[in-house]
Amino acid sequence: MELHYKQIGDQFYPELELPEQTDYEIGKYGNLHLAFLKNHRRGTYTTLLTEGRLNEHLHRIDEQAAALMESEVKKFAAKNGITEELKATDQMRWVQEMNNVRACAEEFVLRKVIYK
Repeated sequence: MELHYKQIGDQFYPELELPEQTDYEIGKYGNLHLAFLKNHRRGTYTTLLTEGRLNEHLHRIDEQAAALMESEVKKFAAKNGITEELKATDQMRWVQEMNNVRACAEEFVLRKVIYK
């Protein structure tokens, strides 16, 4: 890495620039992980930021969490016997059960992917 200096008065100051970063769209889980890094893993956050890998890392976490969320919802729904037949016969119960499944799956994803 080559440093360039700029003279201001009698002092020389390094001209520092952050490396180019990717520009992925970051979703809910990526933003939650970003807040976690800023508040609880400042060293990791600073390293990722200065190396230009923060956006890519958050994008990867966001995709991983979304995929895990989808698979866990399917697993929990199958385990609890929530089917399309239930949806057709008792819609309100199906909505209640699916909301419960989504909440459980999201808690699992937050613990396993976001807050680690």
